[in-house]
Amino acid sequence: MNTQYDLIVVGGGILGTFHAYHALQKNLKVVILERNSVPQGATVRNFGQVVPSGMDIKWQKFGKESIKIYKDLQSKTDLTVRPNGSVYIASNEEELQLIEELSEINKNNDYESVLLSKNECIQKFDGLRSDYCKGGLFFPQEISVDSGEMIVKLHQYLKNQESLDIFYNTTVVETNENNGYCVAVTSDGRHITASKIIICGGHEFKTLYPEIFNASDLEVSKLQMLQTKPQGIYSLPGNILTGLSIRRYESFSECASFKTIKEKEDKNSFEKKFGVHILFKQALDGSVIIGDSHEYADAKNADDLGYDLNMDIDNFMIREAKKIIDLPTYEIQRRWFGVYSQCKTKDIFEYTPSPNIYIVTGIGGKGMTGSGGFSKFTINTIFS
Repeated sequence: MNTQYDLIVVGGGILGTFHAYHALQKNLKVVILERNSVPQGATVRNFGQVVPSGMDIKWQKFGKESIKIYKDLQSKTDLTVRPNGSVYIASNEEELQLIEELSEINKNNDYESVLLSKNECIQKFDGLRSDYCKGGLFFPQEISVDSGEMIVKLHQYLKNQESLDIFYNTTVVETNENNGYCVAVTSDGRHITASKIIICGGHEFKTLYPEIFNASDLEVSKLQMLQTKPQGIYSLPGNILTGLSIRRYESFSECASFKTIKEKEDKNSFEKKFGVHILFKQALDGSVIIGDSHEYADAKNADDLGYDLNMDIDNFMIREAKKIIDLPTYEIQRRWFGVYSQCKTKDIFEYTPSPNIYIVTGIGGKGMTGSGGFSKFTINTIFS
């Protein structure tokens, strides 16, 4: 393999793939090196909710850009994009106050949102319980995707339409830079060369630059999720976020009442201990995905989180979900956990071990929403 590339991207998840996509838009020659047969990390283990509404101002801009990119790609090939919007359902007066305050902030940010009355919410979302819902805030621009299917289809499209090279089952064990060109060395001894390398390895901290990751403020978050059996003719459109999401997401922390409301919360509650908030999203097969929880460990201690699923967390999430929406069935067909990396003090981890090798990871729960816009900014900066 003697091809000289402009860019090697290590990692074929959503963050790496969007870096590749934007480099291709500049007519650069790009290769993705993905260690698995298809991406297996956070990209395929999440809800597939693209929700700039939950982000702070900086990432909301990246998220809005991402939505444009997703919709543009969907017009060319089916990426499972459904433009059904997102709703935050308030369960009490405090959460109602927060969605009203965010609605005003959105007007100043030029981001469309619509306050819904209790009755409007109940009419719009079949099965939503009247004893839970006090009102909602709806974001009509937002989208859902089926994550695992979407990334495979996006790879296929970029290979066919944009001449992207992708090598699966390819583990990069070393990267280095000599005399102005970069080399990625694979586990089977290949040397792949390029002008620049971007490493988007998610929470893989052991193979490349472990000493950098171990000394960083990166941590990993383990999230549990569940998927019901298909719900028959029942339809639940869009991304459904609930009271605990309102109390958790960054956009609401910009509301005037947020700090006071948070201070009243029970610090020892189950949902605080395991970082639980309740989300719903219907998949293409009619099943409903429910989650999620958050347990944390420093990058160097990531293995401490274990590989088991905590039934107490799952049972708690199902109990809480049943208080919010009466689904035709809560019979569970699948349970899993995902792991993503994030920084404790920054919004993303960026490090340059040599002038043309860039590590970009630790995007946290913003990956599906923010990667499209953020990676465009990064590529424009690196290839300016």
